[in-house]
Amino acid sequence: MEALYRFFNSLALSLLALFAPVQKIVICALCFVVVDFVSGVAASRAVAKREGRRWYFESHEAWRTLYKVGFIVVAIAMMWALESCILDFMTLNMTKIFAGFICSVEMWSFLENAAQLSDAPLFEWMKKYLHRRIEHQIDEIK
Repeated sequence: MEALYRFFNSLALSLLALFAPVQKIVICALCFVVVDFVSGVAASRAVAKREGRRWYFESHEAWRTLYKVGFIVVAIAMMWALESCILDFMTLNMTKIFAGFICSVEMWSFLENAAQLSDAPLFEWMKKYLHRRIEHQIDEIK
């Protein structure tokens, strides 16, 4: 039993060591997810209060966020493994581009939550501006 414990322990630590170079990227992406989750819960509560209905925390939203965190960590690790172990003859920075995409989506969600929380014209303007810019970019691609 002791040998089996040591084997699995060394296997887990070896995997952690293999993916140590992407630690900062994973932590950055996870910070964006946490900020979006907290602001989403706060926005949900604010909307319920504004509408005069009872608010309660829904655990399925937390579980959905945990699944999302797991998928993000695995996807970043897989992207880094692909980039560093298989496509090591090219400098593509796919891991950072992918993490940037994840952070951008979470930032968009945060802006939506901030607009619901504060009713500040700045957040509404930013949301509409970004929406117009994205539509413009898509139209240019077509």
